[in-house]
Amino acid sequence: MPGAVVLVAGEPGIGKSTLLLDVAGRAARSGEHGERKVLYVSGEESSAQVRARAERIEAMARSLYLASETDLATVLGQVEQVQPELLVVDSVQTIASAEVEGSAGNVTQVREVAASLIQLAKARGIAVLLVGHVTKDGSIAGPRVLEHLVDVVVQFEGDRHSRLRLVRAVKNRYGPTDEVGCFDLSDVGIVGLADPSGLFLSGRTAAVAGTCVTVTLEGRRPLVTEVQALVTASSLATPRRATSGLDSARVNMVLAVLDKRARAPIGSSDAYLSTVGGVRLAEPAADLAITLALAGAITDRPLPPAPSRSARSGWPARSARSPARTGGSPRPPGSASPAPSCPPGCSGPGRCPRACRSSRSAPSPRPSGGRCTRSPSADPSVAGSR
Repeated sequence: MPGAVVLVAGEPGIGKSTLLLDVAGRAARSGEHGERKVLYVSGEESSAQVRARAERIEAMARSLYLASETDLATVLGQVEQVQPELLVVDSVQTIASAEVEGSAGNVTQVREVAASLIQLAKARGIAVLLVGHVTKDGSIAGPRVLEHLVDVVVQFEGDRHSRLRLVRAVKNRYGPTDEVGCFDLSDVGIVGLADPSGLFLSGRTAAVAGTCVTVTLEGRRPLVTEVQALVTASSLATPRRATSGLDSARVNMVLAVLDKRARAPIGSSDAYLSTVGGVRLAEPAADLAITLALAGAITDRPLPPAPSRSARSGWPARSARSPARTGGSPRPPGSASPAPSCPPGCSGPGRCPRACRSSRSAPSPRPSGGRCTRSPSADPSVAGSR
């Protein structure tokens, strides 16, 4: 959006600079006349380093300008000279203003730099992307007012040992916050994934004990993921409980339920649970997959495989004229089917809690006036009704 200020936060080394450099290159090549001026300001790397990364991920463009500056006045001068439509500042904690005391990154400097860039974006209609550092607990470094001043706050997440990267919107004044972007980080840059479920499955063809495949929601996107569990005898007084990609509190709750209600021998055993691909399962719907994976690991028996598509296609189709039966032997041809009774005060077949169906041998008359017209002999409870 023109004039919008977006704050992108993430852990060190997660790929924020690579993502925004790719965005800058795409924006520079997507102008109305084939070019759009984009200024990329890096306060952490030199222009040569940024250019080398741009060549590696194929983000080079004629209208993409690079600058390595840490002074706010110089950055504003570069904006005045280039007149870009998109400004990327990497990162806001490395830019300092000479008019404010203190070193770059402190609360006063971050507030002043952010306020100046936001005023510039609103006055000139420039879209601004700010990179923000995070603290040890995962929150955005700097004053909390920074998140209130910007228009959009997104989190760039992912396991450093996995290729999957997720972009989650924490705040968005221009759209919803329940959409998640999935990306694959490789040596050639970041590639968007339309269906990243293949990264979360082990790819085995044979069933293995202690594994369960489930479907989870990342925003509005369903992802097929696999949960793996290992249960082994413990040599410690307190058994170990280790999780990766799962909420440890919910795993401990499932273990307690299995120990208490299912009488599973889990009290003196170590339990290790993990997800494939580094995806995090935080919703309660994953409890069933955790339970089944633990049950398979305890009994050392794999889950039965799901029916294949060919097997499902061979199932007989139910006819609308022959209702499905729940059990018993097949009914002989020509025999009458039992007629369910209508409850008192029936309002007709379309509004009856039970199906107003008579037997095949003696069909009931059609309803008249919106009331149930079954004969009193069929059901004494509706005697006298029309």
